[in-house]
Parts: sequence; structure tokens; C-alpha cells
Amino acid sequence: MVVVNAAAAYLARMNAEAPIDAVLAELVEEFDLLGDWEGRIEYVIELGKDLEPLPDADRTEANKVPGCAAQVWLAVRRDGDRLSFLADSDSALSKGNIALLLRLYSGRAPAEILAFDARAALDRLGLPSALTRQRANGLNAMVGRIREAALAAARPQ
Repeated sequence: MVVVNAAAAYLARMNAEAPIDAVLAELVEEFDLLGDWEGRIEYVIELGKDLEPLPDADRTEANKVPGCAAQVWLAVRRDGDRLSFLADSDSALSKGNIALLLRLYSGRAPAEILAFDARAALDRLGLPSALTRQRANGLNAMVGRIREAALAAARPQ
């Protein structure tokens, strides 16, 4: 069953409780049901529509993700030993890409984020091959920013 318009807070809570590999398996199953790349891209765009609004205070240059075709903002919050992320973009596809990444990463411990092979995961979804080179580079930049936040959080204070 594919649920496109589920509440973002529910998904974040549900995903943080499930191992990251289980969330990836759910995404793979959802993507397999969609079949062709056009259906997958439409689904990714739908995911972006469910992102929580990014507060204006987080729309800063420091939160912009460089290397994206569109403007993408990614804000990091520390919740105890876990990181949560808020994001937005001025492009529907970029917003969907970041929503997919947040579904995987938000609410996780830095070590779990760093241990996860995002490139292999995205390849399993067939997403990079469905994107233009510039969009795929932007997706990699988003993953890079999430990993940078995890690395910073994992450093001893």
C-alpha cells in the first residue's frame, strides 16, 4: 500500500522507530509498485508536498545546499542524541528529493546516518538514473549536507 499524503510528523516518528534499512525497504517496495521513471518522479514530487513548512528564520544562506539546480534549504535540529531535519525548496522535484531523504534520515543518531550507504540506497530506488545529471548532483549535495551535519554532531564537544 502506498500512502502519499500521510502527515509528515507521523512519518518522521514512524521512520525514526524503524531501522533505516527497513525504511529503505518500504521505499523500494513503493517505487517498485510505481514501475516506470515517470511514475517515480511524480511520486517524489508528491512526497515534497507533505514537507512541514520551513520557518522563515531557517531560510538563510548558511542553510542553503550548494550544488543544487534549485534553491534548497536544510536546517538541522539536535534532539538529544538524534538529528532531525527541516527542509524546503523552490522546485517541486528538489523538494520531493529532500523529502525522500528526510524520510530516511530525520530522527536518527549521527552514527546511523554515517553508517548508511546513501548512494547504494538511491541506486536501489532507481532515482539517480531518472534524474538529469544536474538534479542527480543536487541530490548528492543534499546527502552530503546531511552527512556533514552528522559528522559535526558526532564530534566530541
